[in-house]
Amino acid sequence: MNRSQPLVLGIESSCDETGVGIVRGTTLLTNTVSSSMDEHVRFGGVIPEIASRAHLDAFVPTLRQALADADVSLEDVDALAVTSGPGLAGALMVGVCAAKALAVATGKPLYAINHLVAHVGVGLLDGKSDGGAAAGRGASGTAGRPASLAVGLGHEGRLPENLGALLVSGGHTEILKINSITSDVQLLGSTIDDAAGEAYDKVARILGLGYPGGPVIDRLARTGNAKAIRFPRGLSQPKYMGTAEEPGKHRYDWSFSGLKTAVARCVEQFEARGEDVPVADIAAAFQEAVVDVITFKAVLACREHGIKDVLLGGGVAANSRLRELTGQRCASAGIRLHVPPLDLCTDNGAMVAALGAQLVMAGIGPSGIRFAPDSSMPVTAVSLLA
Repeated sequence: MNRSQPLVLGIESSCDETGVGIVRGTTLLTNTVSSSMDEHVRFGGVIPEIASRAHLDAFVPTLRQALADADVSLEDVDALAVTSGPGLAGALMVGVCAAKALAVATGKPLYAINHLVAHVGVGLLDGKSDGGAAAGRGASGTAGRPASLAVGLGHEGRLPENLGALLVSGGHTEILKINSITSDVQLLGSTIDDAAGEAYDKVARILGLGYPGGPVIDRLARTGNAKAIRFPRGLSQPKYMGTAEEPGKHRYDWSFSGLKTAVARCVEQFEARGEDVPVADIAAAFQEAVVDVITFKAVLACREHGIKDVLLGGGVAANSRLRELTGQRCASAGIRLHVPPLDLCTDNGAMVAALGAQLVMAGIGPSGIRFAPDSSMPVTAVSLLA
């Protein structure tokens, strides 16, 4: 096996994207993604059984496309990597079983890795070849699009010291301290109920905006007045925050369920008075409440833990206001913000391959094929050992 510049194929299936990515060391060769989002729209959210079946249908075509785009064969691959958690149990099982089958058929070593840590590993990728493609699966079939350039935050394949990661998605909202990308990741704070992306979807449903809620609320918020309504910032009261010397229980944690309820009550009050619901203003005020508390607590955690560089990742990293306010507050605090290209922020196989390559280069052993997917895999477990 080539341990200095390993060719690694990564498989992602933790939610509704079937992703296959291929990297050589820290160079991204292809990032191919097939999404089943269109099949979940009428239900207002991801249906696990539908997602699992979509993975079964999409995996082989996505794998073939990725190999063709990278101009490599399975025989050329040095190692395989697969998301083993966290995520939807059935969806994870499809990807893990596919990866195990490939490992048995090819004799290649298999690494079972953490989905969340992989979002950080993608920051090490230094570029993308012109052959990369992302495939969208929907009513119109599969379509490719040119890949964008990915500029990594690492220097010569190494992440900067004092690195943090803010991951904001439909399933996770977490702030991490990365002591070692391959062996030592510390959870500083997380949501104690809904993830930020989940809150967006629920509020969009309340406002009658459809699914997914993130993009439509972001667009609508630009036309609304964020100061028209003051929504609560969860877990920001002194009893939860404490002080730097005596931190409260939830100093770096978030809660969005109360915010969702506040929006619902606000809408009910307008309707009870027979008034038109100011949808744009509510969307703007809701978004400001989410982004304000996320960035405030994330920057606080970074400052109090000596973090000088922070990576913003996850699907909600596409939100324009989150990117804007995170950038402003990081700059004010002397923290360098790194945001991968949007197609690498969302779930994809490239990030899985990127972390797998780091494990190979660090001399960490593979996971074998006896492991099981873990839908609640802790972020402190970077990979599973045989």
